Amino acid sequence: MKKHQVDRHRAAGLATVSPPALADEIRPGQSIELLKELHILTRDGKLNQDSRRKLKQVYHLYQFIEKLLLELGDIAGNTPGVTLADHGAGKSYLGFILYDLFFKTQARGHIYGIETRPELVQKSQTLARQLGFERMSFLNLTVAESAQSDQLPARIDMVTALHACDTATDDAIAFGLQKQARFMVLVPCCQAEVARVLSQHKALSLSRTPLSELWRHPLHTREMGSQITNVLRCLYLEACGYQVTVTELVGWEHSMKNELIIARHTGHKKTAAAQRLRALLDEFGLGDLLHTRFTALPDNSSHAPERQSDPGAAASM
Repeated sequence: MKKHQVDRHRAAGLATVSPPALADEIRPGQSIELLKELHILTRDGKLNQDSRRKLKQVYHLYQFIEKLLLELGDIAGNTPGVTLADHGAGKSYLGFILYDLFFKTQARGHIYGIETRPELVQKSQTLARQLGFERMSFLNLTVAESAQSDQLPARIDMVTALHACDTATDDAIAFGLQKQARFMVLVPCCQAEVARVLSQHKALSLSRTPLSELWRHPLHTREMGSQITNVLRCLYLEACGYQVTVTELVGWEHSMKNELIIARHTGHKKTAAAQRLRALLDEFGLGDLLHTRFTALPDNSSHAPERQSDPGAAASM
C-alpha cells in the first residue's frame, strides 16, 4: 500500500494492513489507528500481554452492548438511526469502540459523549476528526445539564454510564427516564451518598434495629451503602417500567466495582418494586432520597424540592 493510500485510510478510521499476528486477534475492518490511540495496540501496532488482556476486555463488554444495538437497529427501521448517550465519558474509550465496531458500518446513528472535563472533550473531538468518525459528538456538560441541552435530541435510544462516580449514575438514570431510553447500561462506581446518610444516623440505627450491625464499622458502611444504592436503583428502574438484569462485568479494568446493570424498557411499571423501594428507604432511614433521587417514582410528590446535582467524576477510560 502506498503512503498516500495509508494516510487516506487512517483519516477514514479504517484498518490498514495489519501484521499476520493480529489477524486472529482483532475483528475484521477494525481501526488499527484507534487501537493505538486507546493503547490497546502498541505504537508500532503490536500486541503485548497487557494489551492482549485489554483487547479481550473490550470484546467482552462489546458482546453485551452489541446485542442491544442490533435489537435497536431492528426497531429503528427507517428512522435516522440509533442514538446513544455515553455519560461520564472520560476519554470516550467506550464510545470510540462502539463506533468502530458497530456504528461505522451503519449508514445512520449517532453517539454523544457527555463529559465535564473540557480537555478530554477536546481530545475526543480531535481524535474523531482524525479517524473520520463523523457521527460522534462530544459535549462539555454535566449529566444533569445534558438532560436540558438542545445539543441532544429529545429522545435517546441507549444510555451508558460506565464507572460514573457516586451520584453521576443516578443522574444518568434520570436522564434515561427523561429521554425515554429503550436501554440503559450502567456500571456504578464509588457510591458514597447512601453511606454518608447511614453514618449520620448510625447511633439511632444501632438502638433501633440489629440490622445496623451491618454498617457499624466504616468499611462495612461503605460496602453496605454501595450494595443498598444499587438495589434501590434496580427497584427504581423496575418501578419506572424497565426489566432489569444484574451481572458481573468480568475483566473490565482493575476494579472491585464490577457490577453491570442492564435495563430494558417494557412500559410495565411494577407496583411491587415501588413498594419495596419505599420500604427499604424507611428501613434504612433514607426517606429524604425519595424526593431527590427517585422523583419519577409513581405516585411520588410532583412538588418535591429541587435537587442540586453532584455530577461526580467519571473514571478516565
